[in-house]
Amino acid sequence: MCFLARKCWWQRVASVAILGAMAWAAPALAQKTELLVYTALETDQIKAYEEAFYKAYPDVGIKWVRDSTGVITAKLLAEKANPQADMVVGTSASSMAVFANEGMLQGYAPKGLDKIVPAYRDPKNPPEWVGMDVYGAAVCFNTVEAAKLNLPKPESWKDLTKPVYKGRIVMPNPASSGTGYLDVAGWLQMWGDADGYKFMDALHENVAHYTHSGSKPCREAGAGEFPIGISFEYRAVTTKKSGAPIDIIFPSEGLGWDLEASGILKTTKKVEAARKLMDWLATPAAMELFSKNFAVLAIPGIAKPLDYIPADYEKRLVKNDFAWSAKNRDKILAEWTKRYDGKSEPK
Repeated sequence: MCFLARKCWWQRVASVAILGAMAWAAPALAQKTELLVYTALETDQIKAYEEAFYKAYPDVGIKWVRDSTGVITAKLLAEKANPQADMVVGTSASSMAVFANEGMLQGYAPKGLDKIVPAYRDPKNPPEWVGMDVYGAAVCFNTVEAAKLNLPKPESWKDLTKPVYKGRIVMPNPASSGTGYLDVAGWLQMWGDADGYKFMDALHENVAHYTHSGSKPCREAGAGEFPIGISFEYRAVTTKKSGAPIDIIFPSEGLGWDLEASGILKTTKKVEAARKLMDWLATPAAMELFSKNFAVLAIPGIAKPLDYIPADYEKRLVKNDFAWSAKNRDKILAEWTKRYDGKSEPK
């Protein structure tokens, strides 16, 4: 029996063991480095990526700040004089090129960079951004609502300018949505300024409103709020798989596209941890996860066929010059806003 005035020997041993464990645990916890990461990754993708990264690098934590590409881009540019983030992950390569032009990123060649397709990374050596996967334009067409309205199924971008679709189309605002910007940049690169804006003028006549999310047009089409939503292939596929009565259309003229890409802010004080995340994003293991959502990856040979995505999907992508997109972004958005912003949803 133990007396209140003193501890039993086993109690003293246990106390010493617990204190010792706490002494070891405190430094271990203190050594975990938390990165502040700005991202435009879809919310329903982040958890799986994060869990896999933590298994590979348990000493690094991530605090995510998630929003649409345009919002993340504007936020980073606004913070240029006093950057808050350590990294940008899963934001469009066209925006990453803007940050690189502004001198905001630092070069780093992640392990396995030689396996990344050159067209899907910054051409500088070392690169200031590295691609993860390709996302491209797609149109969600609600067959049930279209039948009620006697609307034909469009097959091309030019079809969407026909008067029969007046007030029936929704698409993303390119100033706030990366999907919207890849559409506009794709049309301008396919057709040039004159014909590109002529097309957008005609399309604008048929647009009900512009959203601030690249996913929302497809969700609205899937819910039957509008019969046609211009979106991107990942959200189109997930919407169709959820049971929505939509057909996914890949317009015949070609598809605007962009990359989910990542880079390290020049001002971060957590370079080692940031490089670990960049290393992981460029691994085949990470690409395997990306392949569950996207048909074209930065590392070839890993992607698998995806439901509802055509086998020749990569061949349908238009020629895309990220340097041109970055250089002309402000001019393009100013012109688009002047012409069409009156139909944008309130922010």
